[in-house]
Amino acid sequence: MSCSQTFSDYALRSIGHGLRALPKTDITLCEQFVLIGSGLFWNLYFAILAVIGGFFMATAIAVARTSPNPLLRKPADWFVFVFRGSPLFIQFFFAYESFVLLPRVGIDIPLGFTTLTMETSWLTKAWLGALIVLFLNTSAYSAEIFLGALRSVPRGDIEAAEAYGMSGFSRFRRIVWPTLLRLAWPSYTNEAIFLFHATTLVFFSGFPAWRQEGDALYYASYFAEKTFNPFIPYPIVAFYFVCSTIVIITLFGFVNRRLNRHLAPEHRPRIRYRPQLIR
Repeated sequence: MSCSQTFSDYALRSIGHGLRALPKTDITLCEQFVLIGSGLFWNLYFAILAVIGGFFMATAIAVARTSPNPLLRKPADWFVFVFRGSPLFIQFFFAYESFVLLPRVGIDIPLGFTTLTMETSWLTKAWLGALIVLFLNTSAYSAEIFLGALRSVPRGDIEAAEAYGMSGFSRFRRIVWPTLLRLAWPSYTNEAIFLFHATTLVFFSGFPAWRQEGDALYYASYFAEKTFNPFIPYPIVAFYFVCSTIVIITLFGFVNRRLNRHLAPEHRPRIRYRPQLIR
């Protein structure tokens, strides 16, 4: 089979298009590159949706943690403490076991004249259950980053906005929010990169790959098992992730330059990737 035919057969297999049967013998380097690259679609899916949702969730949590109202501040503090204080893998395991029990228990919604039973079995699927865990985890870490930036907003800027007559929401939208983003963006870039790398843990969690349509590490593990040679598929995974990391740094760097376009080039903060070895 030519490499072009392999690409046609397996390039979109992880999302349900292409040959169903995986190669079992005479596995070529092209097949490994194509199928592992196909699995990367799921890693990108988890990372993109979790980052987008977590960005807004983290902003709300950071604002809540600065509130004088303990009914807003205390739940936000505990949320961040729990998800930053526990390992991500344990969060995957606990969430999966909880989602497995939900269909057995059932969630009944009484409406008076009838009772609705909410279907929860889809929470045990990786496409949603694992996504929820990643979303909550990155929300907690990003909220801590945004909280530090929020507390670093110059007091003089806020007082100038108050003197100008801006209301609370207008002051936040036009003064506090842009400054918060400028201060937090380099650190938030590292969080986005780490989250993308953390999507590989979905393979080790209890969430199953539906119809053998797994992520990049799923296919790498399959090829390592079939060929008894882990030194080809796993470096291929690393290659894809390094390339994807460069793309993330480039995109976030563009946003960083956009946020700091009012500064002279020599005064703009630069994004530097610092791997988080322990978390």
